[in-house]
Amino acid sequence: MAEVRLENVCKRFDQVIAVDNFNLKIKDKEFVVLVGPSGCGKTTTLRMIAGLESITSGSILVGGQTINDLPPKDRNIAMVFQNYALYPHMTVFDNMAFSLEMRKRSKTEIKQRVREAAEVLGIEPLLARKPKQLSGGQRQRVAVGRAIVRKPEVFLFDEPLSNLDAKLRVQTRVELRKLHERLATTAVYVTHDQVEAMTMGDRIVVMKDGLIQQAGSPLDLYNFPVNRFVAGFLGSPAMNFIKAELVSSGDSLSLRTPAFSLDLPPEKKTHLQGYPHQKVTLGIRPEDFRMVEEHRPGRTIAAQVEVVEPIGSETYVVISPGGSTIIAGVGRNTLVSVHQNIVLEPMIGCYHLFDIETELAILPPDRC
Repeated sequence: MAEVRLENVCKRFDQVIAVDNFNLKIKDKEFVVLVGPSGCGKTTTLRMIAGLESITSGSILVGGQTINDLPPKDRNIAMVFQNYALYPHMTVFDNMAFSLEMRKRSKTEIKQRVREAAEVLGIEPLLARKPKQLSGGQRQRVAVGRAIVRKPEVFLFDEPLSNLDAKLRVQTRVELRKLHERLATTAVYVTHDQVEAMTMGDRIVVMKDGLIQQAGSPLDLYNFPVNRFVAGFLGSPAMNFIKAELVSSGDSLSLRTPAFSLDLPPEKKTHLQGYPHQKVTLGIRPEDFRMVEEHRPGRTIAAQVEVVEPIGSETYVVISPGGSTIIAGVGRNTLVSVHQNIVLEPMIGCYHLFDIETELAILPPDRC
């Protein structure tokens, strides 16, 4: 069993806390993605698992064994780096065979393992070439192949697709996911790309400033973010955030902004009773709007279109009612022009509300 556990793991560089009280259990054969902005501590966490960085405090366990003091070569963990880290003077075969030669494996076993990995990755015709003769995508496959031949308990990936062009990145992430299913090993993948995280991970761990913000399945994090940071980080285009005021009148409750107000369902009032702050942040994802003909106060937003962004699969419009910039999807075949007056209706069950001070979610949406 290649279960990986990080227990109260901290990493400090002098006075800088890079990773703070990190606790995570990664199940055997699970594909977990660490995601967050640059400097959030995700790569440092990966390097601590690999043994390339020492930990300041806490414990890292693989298969129930504490590996804090084990050197990298004894951890049975393989890492694929962002820049591939191939030896330029060696052929593809020799690059893939190098770690096995260091372990004094027989030539027969080395040849068999390299051939098997090359077949899996479709790089058999490249075995005699050197890295400078390969494309970026081919180098990335060689780097993965070098990891596969070791038959490790755990694969670590440090932004392995960041140097590829957009089309090849999509193709390669599908191949990596298929490869994981075929090899059935535990994988920890680091990226700053939320699309990669959403499409590849069994579970996503969102990090900020060395802290775990939220961990869960891609759809759970997307639909039920625990705070404004997670809500804004996942999704493209990002969630719209609008400053609003909670206004109660009798049995009704509404969100009021300088330009419009939106009624909340009566049953939501119980969730907000006794809420100490009247001002909140309203969050609505661009895909949770639809364009309608008639303006209905309390249900719709009327505004003038400032920007139109047709991307093929969807058309987005940008409006600024009361100074709040809102991006909304209006359908791929909808014809809209700049300066046109339109009416948008947000889906009432898809409102997200956040405390304006703590930025924590205070009203979970319905599953949209």
